[in-house]
Amino acid sequence: MKATQQLHDLGQSLWLDNITRALLDSGTLRRYIEELSVTGLTSNPTIFDHAIKNSTDYDADIRAKLKSGKSGEALFFELALDDITRAADLFRPIFDRSAGVDGFVSLEVSPLLAYDTATTIAVAKDLHARAKRPNLFIKIPGTKEGLPAIEAAIFAGVPVNVTLLFSPAHYVAAAEAYLRGIERRIAAGLNPNIASVASLFISRWDASVAGKVPAALTNKLGLAIGQQAYKAYCDLVDSPRYMRVMNEGARPQRLLLASTGTKDPKASDVLYVRGLAAPLTVNTMPEGTLKAFGEHGEFGAPMAADGGDSAAVLADFTKAGVDLDALAAKLQTDGAASFVASWNELMGVIASKSAALEKVS
Repeated sequence: MKATQQLHDLGQSLWLDNITRALLDSGTLRRYIEELSVTGLTSNPTIFDHAIKNSTDYDADIRAKLKSGKSGEALFFELALDDITRAADLFRPIFDRSAGVDGFVSLEVSPLLAYDTATTIAVAKDLHARAKRPNLFIKIPGTKEGLPAIEAAIFAGVPVNVTLLFSPAHYVAAAEAYLRGIERRIAAGLNPNIASVASLFISRWDASVAGKVPAALTNKLGLAIGQQAYKAYCDLVDSPRYMRVMNEGARPQRLLLASTGTKDPKASDVLYVRGLAAPLTVNTMPEGTLKAFGEHGEFGAPMAADGGDSAAVLADFTKAGVDLDALAAKLQTDGAASFVASWNELMGVIASKSAALEKVS
């Protein structure tokens, strides 16, 4: 039995952190579903930037949309929705079989909106309505300004993937925004079963302290942060507040482990998959990591609900001079900025391709 199937049987969903038109057209995504137990998919501006920039797969579609009067951001979202809805349809049997727990795909609002609450709410509603797929998450960043947008989107019935979370405190803030939205639905007499995941970024922690801490702590920070977030998740799901909303028909907002590709070439290529296994969670991984785990992956005991030794590990980082709270804030700010840079590059690619294709059309 493949390690991917074993991880799925443990109760953790394996999602692919990638989408390209070639993955869809070639049948590769379908094969990952059938052979590697993939049950969902995530995307972000960087992924779409690379997909459109590094291929001609979108050129004909861009040309057609230009003729219909689309350009820039509006043209991009039409391209993205075409891909995302095709992927959603591939995962729809999983969504139906799991009664709406699994089988989701994710599309992000413009990263330019990371600090714009009102526009984020409006765009999230619009994108979900245009997709017409129940198994679509709209990704909203868990920034201070994003939290009220998350609450409002959940209240409006829009499934949300909260992105750009880096610490247990970030996770708890996002989870509480989700709960407020659910509690408002219950108070209004609405169905509280609105799906959500909270995406905690892992590998950037270790990249940020590489070469700055004792060798014994190398590649241990991301795992410890993930384990502490899992403890916070377990504690919250077991709380009376969560039990009250679940008694009304709500389901837990699952913890999603993101950015789980190993960045250190000296470390195991499945480091974060092996170390962050746990039921009722999701691990979304790059294509290379997914294939590596299918080929030679293994894992031992799942994460402990009490966080295991992660508190002691984090204390060692503090002793080594790492300000964890400050670093979490920096990682979130830098993450938002990197997505803005990718978005701006993506808009540049759309503009340059549009200009070139208009010349030859």
